[in-house]
Amino acid sequence: MVSALLFEIVAMFLFMVVILGATGKGAPAAMAGLAIGLAFVVIHLVGINVTGFSVNPARSVGPALFVGGTKLAQLWLFAVAPIVGAVAAGLLFKTGTLDVAE
Repeated sequence: MVSALLFEIVAMFLFMVVILGATGKGAPAAMAGLAIGLAFVVIHLVGINVTGFSVNPARSVGPALFVGGTKLAQLWLFAVAPIVGAVAAGLLFKTGTLDVAE
């Protein structure tokens, strides 16, 4: 569970860094969709094999409800980890540590 939690946090963090970087002030707007799409594909190709990565916590609810048992008990991980990863990426950009305009 700890390794799944860490993977989910890091994967969402990287995905949000790509999104924030591709849509920032200094980034070329024409390439944002391509950068975000490629990051999404790569994260899914790796993540599906590791944890069944869903990126969207709402997408994890349906399968967990139908399967029940352990999947339902692990549902918290797929809700908490993306939020933690996204907030960490947001804070990184908000504090100015990573700014594409500079």
